[in-house]
Amino acid sequence: MKQQRLQSPRFPLYTLLLAALGLLGGCTNTLVVQGKFPSPQIQKLPITLAVHYDQDFRQHTYEEKSKDRAKWVITSGPAQVELFNAVLPEMFTEVVEIEEIPTAAGDTGFDLILAPAISEFQYAVPRETKVNVFEVWIKFNMRVFDNNGVLIADWILPAYGKTPTAFLKSKEEAMNEAVVVALRDIGASLSLGFTRVPEIRAWLEQYQRAAL
Repeated sequence: MKQQRLQSPRFPLYTLLLAALGLLGGCTNTLVVQGKFPSPQIQKLPITLAVHYDQDFRQHTYEEKSKDRAKWVITSGPAQVELFNAVLPEMFTEVVEIEEIPTAAGDTGFDLILAPAISEFQYAVPRETKVNVFEVWIKFNMRVFDNNGVLIADWILPAYGKTPTAFLKSKEEAMNEAVVVALRDIGASLSLGFTRVPEIRAWLEQYQRAAL
């Protein structure tokens, strides 16, 4: 009786690659960012600031769409609000939250309005960087209005963060730390650079002259 030799099935290389990408895309890493944000030690500006967090900012969630990367769903909105609520009261004598930006002149009770937004969120994982850390880049669109809702300044504030150590327990924890470091970077840049924005500096000079 003839014996038939069993052979391992041979698959084309592109089939193996598609299978690997399928496994990669099938795994979803879900993260709600949590962290502690220090308050800056700076001299407060003698003005009342209103801050407007829209729903996109409060609930900001980044979801990776590329089929060539591991899928991440990163919710950073609550942490962003927590960061700004820690930083802004140290920058201004009074800070209040408002639900919408006024569109007409009126007695608002505040001097300036800040409306932050996320314009870009990117990350890199160890498989891509060949380094055992996670990296995060965030661009914040900072808009400042006067108390009548007239736009004064509009600029982009970039931030960068990476995991401070390669020995964290999980990839979710490592990504969380990278985002938190990036948010702290934003806090430092905002608190130290706010008055250096030319349009803000010009408004402050005019405000101080009017107060004399």
